[in-house]
Amino acid sequence: MYSTGSQINSLPKLESVGGSLHLYTTSIKDLGDLKYVGGDLNIRRTQIESLGNLKSVGGNLDLAYSQIKTLGNLESVGGLLDLYNTPIESLGNLESVGGSLNLRNTPIESLDDLKYVGNHLYLKNTPLSKTTTEEEIRKQITVKGNILL
Repeated sequence: MYSTGSQINSLPKLESVGGSLHLYTTSIKDLGDLKYVGGDLNIRRTQIESLGNLKSVGGNLDLAYSQIKTLGNLESVGGLLDLYNTPIESLGNLESVGGSLNLRNTPIESLDDLKYVGNHLYLKNTPLSKTTTEEEIRKQITVKGNILL
């Protein structure tokens, strides 16, 4: 499903998407009952503040330039998780990111329950980049790529 610039505000009854879901620059504020997306989920440049009941995204999750503040019940992302330039405050229940995790230009102060990043971890211009070291992060979580403070 692909929608750009439309007035989609919610996905009230949808629980699962087998493929990809792109809601780029829509006015969406919540994902309703959505729990699983098998492919990519693109909610870039939207008004969304929380992912609600979403538990898993099989591909990439792009939330850059959105209004997201928490990842809520999300536990895993199979590919890249892009939170660039968002007001994200909490990673919630997130445990695993299969690709890179981009937290640049965010107010994030903790990696919460995160255990694994399959590629790079970008923390430039975050409170974390000023209060922690690469060594401290690697003691808490497995990062297969570089940690960019």
